[in-house]
Amino acid sequence: MWTESDLYPGVPCLQSNTEPVSGQIYRMYHGTTEKAAEQIKVSGFQPSQKGMLGRGVYLSRDLNKASRYPLETPHERVVIRVKVDVGRVKKIDHQGHPLQKTWHANGYNTAWCPPNCGMVPSNLEEDCVWDPKRITVIDVIPPSLQNSILADPVEGKNYTMFYGTSKEDAEKIKAYGFCQSNGIFGRGVYLSRDVEKAFNVPAHAPMHQRSVLRVKVNVGKVIKIDCQGHQLQITWHDHGYDTAWCPPNCGMVRSGLEQDCVWDPRRIIVIDVIRPGSM
Repeated sequence: MWTESDLYPGVPCLQSNTEPVSGQIYRMYHGTTEKAAEQIKVSGFQPSQKGMLGRGVYLSRDLNKASRYPLETPHERVVIRVKVDVGRVKKIDHQGHPLQKTWHANGYNTAWCPPNCGMVPSNLEEDCVWDPKRITVIDVIPPSLQNSILADPVEGKNYTMFYGTSKEDAEKIKAYGFCQSNGIFGRGVYLSRDVEKAFNVPAHAPMHQRSVLRVKVNVGKVIKIDCQGHQLQITWHDHGYDTAWCPPNCGMVRSGLEQDCVWDPRRIIVIDVIRPGSM
């Protein structure tokens, strides 16, 4: 489990593949329009009457999933960040589960659909909360700060990214800034818009010694490098680019997750530190 201690103390943020514990409070996300978000802030959530898990408020602990909704109005999207008292939780991990739509009638408050179980086309995590009173709005995230992993980064825009490191090095970076390193794209600062990727770095360090820096990056001029042997894989900066972007699932990175390489550390501003916590 990880907590964003600088922003929301006491509101845990689980990795999306971690099973929620009954009776706990977790941070989740709901994608909607700006107009609907204002109504929700005033009047609260209204349960959907239909969905793969039946009646309830549909949320996700995966910001990437929430940022895709609503599907039909991509230019009006915002994401509401909430905290949820999940109550009693039932895992629904396959189509045709005997309690797929009757979990609440059997005494559960939240239905949890884990990632990569074949329940949803995106294979991303989903939660359905029966009672809207269990949900408290924290804030609304505009599109410019959403972790839109699947979208090509736009030249000159600011994005939230993540950098995994040790607790000790996180403090040094906060004090002195980032330094370039060498990797698959040559020199630069290696970051990701996918917080899941940053959670797993550094691989050699035990979990309690890790930290993730959340940063704001002005990407400048961006080049997409989506295959090994790309003609500008190492020399992109020499051709006037400020950031090299590797999309997810392109075969460049072993994990299959998104990667960014920023040439100039001065384009990166530390927002806060996400630290490992305990149940």
